[in-house]
Amino acid sequence: MRTTSYLLRYWQLYALLLLPVSYFLIFRYGPMYGIQIAFKDFNFFQGIGGSEWIGLEAFKEVFAMKDFYLTLRNTLMLNFLDLLVSFPAPLFLAILLYEMKILWFKKLSQTILYIPHFISWIIIGGIVYQVFGTQSGMINNVITGLGFDAIPFLTSKNEWLITYLLVGVWQSAGWGTIIYLAALTGINKELFEAAGIDGAGRLKQIWHITLPGLRSTIVVLLIINLGHMITIGFDRPFVIGNLAVREYADVLSTFVYRVGIQSGQYTLATVVGLFQAVVGLIFVLGANYTSKKLTDEGIM
Repeated sequence: MRTTSYLLRYWQLYALLLLPVSYFLIFRYGPMYGIQIAFKDFNFFQGIGGSEWIGLEAFKEVFAMKDFYLTLRNTLMLNFLDLLVSFPAPLFLAILLYEMKILWFKKLSQTILYIPHFISWIIIGGIVYQVFGTQSGMINNVITGLGFDAIPFLTSKNEWLITYLLVGVWQSAGWGTIIYLAALTGINKELFEAAGIDGAGRLKQIWHITLPGLRSTIVVLLIINLGHMITIGFDRPFVIGNLAVREYADVLSTFVYRVGIQSGQYTLATVVGLFQAVVGLIFVLGANYTSKKLTDEGIM
C-alpha cells in the first residue's frame, strides 16, 4: 500500500525515467542479442537464429591474423599516448579558467575552447589537411616560402603521430574542462581565503586546495579513460590516417570496418567487438580496484 501511494505521489519522476530507460533497453541491451554472431557462421539471409554454431572457431581465426595484433598494438599505443597528452589538458585549462578574474575574457575563452567538440571529425579532417598538408597545407606553404623543406605532418609516421595527438587535444580538451569547472565550484571558497591570509600564493593554493578538491573527479575520469584503452573511435584515425602511415593509423575500429563492412565477415567483426568489450571491462574493474586500494576513491 505504501509503495502504491509513493508511486502515485512521485509518478512524474518515474515518467521522466521512461525515456532514458527505453533508450538503454533498445540501444544498449537490445543489441547484446547479436553477441552470439561471434559463435556462429553468420549468414545474412538465414539470420542470427538460423546460422550454424561454430563455437570458438572464429576467435581462433581472428587471433591468428597478423593484422589483428598490429591494430591491437596501435590501439593501445594511441590510447596510452592520448592518456598522457589529452588527459591532463582539460585539468590544466580548467584551473587556468577558474583562476581568471576578467569575466568577459573567461567566457570568451570558454566558448572558443568548447567549439571544436561540436565540429564533425569529417570537417576537422578537412581542416587538418588544409593546415598540415605537405603540398598545399598552410603551415608548409609558409615554411617552403621561407626557403625550408616541407614537414611531412601527415605522411611520416612520427610527424603524423604528433599531429594526431595535438588535434585530439584541440578537439576534446575544451569539453573536458566543463567537468572540472563544475567540480571546482564545489570547493569551499573559504579555504582559499584562509590560505591567502596564511600567506599562501596562488600556486600553493592550487597545489594544496584545488588539486585535492578535484581528486575524486580526476580518479573517476582516469578509471573511465582506462576502460577505453582497448576501444578507439573510428572517425579520428580513419579521417586523419592514410596508407603512408597505416603502420600507426590502422586500429581495431578500422580493422572491424575493413573486415566486417567491406569484406562482409560479420562473425570476425563481432569477435573483435566482443574482445574489446571484455578487455575493457577488465581494465575498468582493475583500475577501480587499484584506485580503491591506493586512494579509497572509485566509481563503485
